[in-house]
Formats: sequence, structure tokens, C-alpha cells
Amino acid sequence: MASSSIIIDVNTDDKRVPDAISWKATDSTMENAQKAKAMMLAFWDGAEKTALRIDLWTKEMMVDEMADFFYQTLMTMADTYGRATQHQELVVDMKNFAKEFYEKFREKQLKENKAS
Repeated sequence: MASSSIIIDVNTDDKRVPDAISWKATDSTMENAQKAKAMMLAFWDGAEKTALRIDLWTKEMMVDEMADFFYQTLMTMADTYGRATQHQELVVDMKNFAKEFYEKFREKQLKENKAS
């Protein structure tokens, strides 16, 4: 049986706020660790029927980048759910929510930019 690993390194400041996040996968063709401004990692505990999550972002992560990150994550979550369940109507609903979320963010951002 094959085995692979994903190594995630998080550097923090003295208040334990992430300064830098990097990751490397043993099956990757990339030689060096890849930098990231944010990450979301989720595991499903089948015995407890709960999701276990680690959500981190660095100080350099801008609000507009966070909105992009969430939009793209929601879209790919919908795709994953669709591949796993074949419930295409729910996939469409999830993607519509992601689009609505992103549109509302953009509207909010425009209002805030006009106000400043």
C-alpha cells in the first residue's frame, strides 16, 4: 500500500498569530514548500459524527483575498459534494449561494470604498 504525507508549517508571532504558512506534499513535483496566506483543513470524525477543522490565515491576508478564498472554496466544495453524492440540484444551490455571497461582498466593498 502506498503512503503519502502533507507537511504544514505555521510560524507564529509572540501572540500565536500566524506570520507564515507553508506546505509540502510528498507526492508533489514541487521541490520547495509552497507559501500560503490562509488554509482550511477539515477532517470527519465518523465515530463522533463531527467535523474537526483548522482555519488559519496570516496577517498579510487581505479582506478581498479572504472573500476570493471563500468563494473558490465554496465552489470546489460544491463540486466535491456533487462527485460524492450525484445530488446535482444541491450542487447548483451551493454554487448559487457562493455566487450570491461573492456578489454581496463586492457590493459591500464598493460601498465602503465610496465612503472612505
